[in-house]
Amino acid sequence: MVLGRIFLGVVVCAVVASDGDVRPTFSIYQTIEWIKSDGFEPETHHVTTTDGYILEMHRIPYGRNTKDTSDDRPVVFLMHGLMGASEGFIQLGPDYSLAYNLADAGFDVWMGNARGNKHSRFHVSLDPDDEEEKFQFFNFGFEEIGMYDLPAMIDYILHYTNRDKLHYVGASQGGTVFLVMASMLPEYNDKLISTHLLAGVGYQEHFPGAQLRRMALMTDIIYAQAVRNGIVELFPPNSIEMVPGILPSREFSDARCVGSLKFSYMCELFGVRSILRNNPNDQAGAALKQIAHYGQNIRDRQFRRYHHGRQANQEAYNDTSPPVYNLSLITSPVTMHYSLSDDLLHERDVLAMVADMPIAIARKVARDSFLHTDYVDALDAKELVTDYVIEEIIKADLAARLIEETDVAAPVIDNTTHVTDAAAFIVANAYLAVLTVCVLFICQL
Repeated sequence: MVLGRIFLGVVVCAVVASDGDVRPTFSIYQTIEWIKSDGFEPETHHVTTTDGYILEMHRIPYGRNTKDTSDDRPVVFLMHGLMGASEGFIQLGPDYSLAYNLADAGFDVWMGNARGNKHSRFHVSLDPDDEEEKFQFFNFGFEEIGMYDLPAMIDYILHYTNRDKLHYVGASQGGTVFLVMASMLPEYNDKLISTHLLAGVGYQEHFPGAQLRRMALMTDIIYAQAVRNGIVELFPPNSIEMVPGILPSREFSDARCVGSLKFSYMCELFGVRSILRNNPNDQAGAALKQIAHYGQNIRDRQFRRYHHGRQANQEAYNDTSPPVYNLSLITSPVTMHYSLSDDLLHERDVLAMVADMPIAIARKVARDSFLHTDYVDALDAKELVTDYVIEEIIKADLAARLIEETDVAAPVIDNTTHVTDAAAFIVANAYLAVLTVCVLFICQL
């Protein structure tokens, strides 16, 4: 999947556009304009990490039908996957996108952008376009995003909204970086009410892609050769544009999909509008080292820190081998969503991660053909995933509020038996709700 995207990017970048009159394309149609055109009122925020990267976040503070911002709205923080960006959570339009559905449900929605993507390609002292400084700028993998970017954005959001905790939803790499942060910086577990990982990639012992696993054996050689040739960034700005005559502009697709009853029905049925809107934005940029780190983990069948080489490992980790990420330190409640047709994440690895986290459950998507990218790309993700996520976030937020008001410690779900379906998880939440109500009743006696 990832290598296929890289190949597509190379092919598209090799196409020379004509000098004719070219319509505006999605690649320059920025996230804020998307959100406004879909009927919401967005905000842009910036935060600087402790190592100098300047990150951009997009906020949707309330839904389409609510303009009163004085309400006390729970905060949900969304984090994209590898080579993605914040617009991944709005690309299905106002009725199907996760960010919009959360905003309409009454949440204050924040969408992050990892260092190096098109929105967060800035630094206090390094220029990513400088032929010398780019090597230092893009010298990061997913660990740095988990260790620096997520904490910086979470702290900013909590400070700005005057809150102590928030809900987190991470897609693919958005799940990986959460696992890194929550295990390496366990104090951040106290800042999370609930976490939903949508195909969150971690353990790789049973990685399902046989071809990618074979290619991963060459990870270190390929990465070193790329760096020697000056390649450290994937999909730099303006490297991907829609090819005139092949993919239409947003204005054209909107006119066809919205302005015509016949085309509107077809676009709705096949998800054409989403495909046309998001096509190049699925390659928002990343550091090549992010993929190298994944490749190492696939090769080694482990979820561990970056392998620098035996001598460099000794200096960095005081061991010749990189240490594994200790998921037993993740004490916040986590739901791991997975599907059987995911080509990057195996069910057995999901269940193993759940077994190693104190308060975690696994939820299998009720469509066996559901793919790794369908969480943000497929229209039926709303029915199969999004509606459930929103319902569970509402329950978790209510329980947290009630417990906070009564100053009683939250009951801990025993993780000796791991839940793998929605019905069992509902029972667990019902149990939590009953205990909370009982506590309130006793306190009022």
